[in-house]
Amino acid sequence: MEMKEMIKKGTTTVGLICDGGVVLASEKRATMGSFIASKAAKKIYQVDDRVGITTAGVVGDAQTLIRAISVEAKLYRIRRQESMTVRAITTLLSNVLSAQRIFPYIVQLLVGGIDRNGAHIYSIDPFGGNTAERDIAATGSGSPIAYGVLEDRYSPDLSVDDGIALAIQSLHSAMKRDSASGEEIEVVAITKEKYEEVSEDKIKSIRESLN
Repeated sequence: MEMKEMIKKGTTTVGLICDGGVVLASEKRATMGSFIASKAAKKIYQVDDRVGITTAGVVGDAQTLIRAISVEAKLYRIRRQESMTVRAITTLLSNVLSAQRIFPYIVQLLVGGIDRNGAHIYSIDPFGGNTAERDIAATGSGSPIAYGVLEDRYSPDLSVDDGIALAIQSLHSAMKRDSASGEEIEVVAITKEKYEEVSEDKIKSIRESLN
């Protein structure tokens, strides 16, 4: 049996580009097959001032990649006196993953953020293939359900607040049908002004309005 078949994983993460920003969101359940290993797993990481990454897959692999890219982004900023673009961060991650094709990192990533060229979201597969997403993206076992909500209700002119609500709604729907997705939700909003973690109270209020 291949390594990828032996490692059972599941999650749901989403990202969308709004008018004036990027929203990244994820639920917090971590599973090992049918066993719920954690109910408070962190799946969104800040790797630069205005760039975040959502992770789906093997936790150890994801954390190793996050540590490496965070260091590279800091070194680049020190040397060049400016931040890496979202595309540059994505390309670096893609190169690292592509170099590990024999013993791959079992991860699927969404890289989202704002740079001097505007707002961007990229999806990256375990072998380094990356795709520039124009508007919405989702990863993990619950992504087909999340995509159903996102594609039905997304509009490029959504405000950041409306984008936050839509991201939460898409996760809320996925969590109802995908057993590997559940528990709480974490959301990050990225604008030119700041990288902000959405408060638990705001997330709870939006979820309650969906019931």
